[in-house]
Amino acid sequence: MRNKFIGIIILVFVVLTGIIYLLKMSFQSFNFIVLMAGNGVLAFLSLSSYFIINQQLKGRPQAFVRGVYGATFLKLFVCMITIFVYVLLNRQNIHKPTIFTLFGIYVVYTAVETWLLAGLAKDVK
Repeated sequence: MRNKFIGIIILVFVVLTGIIYLLKMSFQSFNFIVLMAGNGVLAFLSLSSYFIINQQLKGRPQAFVRGVYGATFLKLFVCMITIFVYVLLNRQNIHKPTIFTLFGIYVVYTAVETWLLAGLAKDVK
């Protein structure tokens, strides 16, 4: 399951990178650097939460729900802080579609991670 999880997260990262690149080519107003940074940070957080949850499942299988909630909250909290910093640094040139795209990236990573981790929890039982 480990290789499958890592492979799918890398695939999601590559697909989202392609979509972000297409947004950059089609709509010049999107902030490419911010979107790529958000994509990279969320991929890293998804991989790190997998390793944390995997360690918890070895000790107590009931820890799955707590681990998924914790990982989701951590990603949401990091996303909110980075968007807050983005808004503070770019008060004059805030591009709202870039912010909503970041939340879309968050939703994609959270959905894929939860789906994969649910499969991992089934395998542990």
